[in-house]
Amino acid sequence: MEAKFNNRDPVYVQVIRHFKEQIAKGYFEPGQEIPSRRELANKLKINPNTAQRAYKEMEEQGLIFTEGNLPSRITKDDKLLKRVREELILEAVDTFVHSVRSINVPLSEVLNLVKDQYEKEIKE
Repeated sequence: MEAKFNNRDPVYVQVIRHFKEQIAKGYFEPGQEIPSRRELANKLKINPNTAQRAYKEMEEQGLIFTEGNLPSRITKDDKLLKRVREELILEAVDTFVHSVRSINVPLSEVLNLVKDQYEKEIKE
């Protein structure tokens, strides 16, 4: 598990985003056991308190759950997992739309370019 952190956002927020991205990519399956807080801190070279805060926030969001003294696991809630994926897609689309609108590209041209680029990426 690797993550690159920026200096703008709190590290625990970036850890949560990293988990969301891994879930959306299918790296983490529903119900899959995740590293302990201490393991995560060691792997990502972050403070254990930061890992604890990220896990606490993910539990509050329902992304992970912990039963008793067992290891934490990814949620099995399909609706929540679908929302995570949609959230990431919408963030990317929003960033893209703001960039394209600033240069006044017509929607039809944008859609054609996106379709062509998307299909090109699939072929590669």
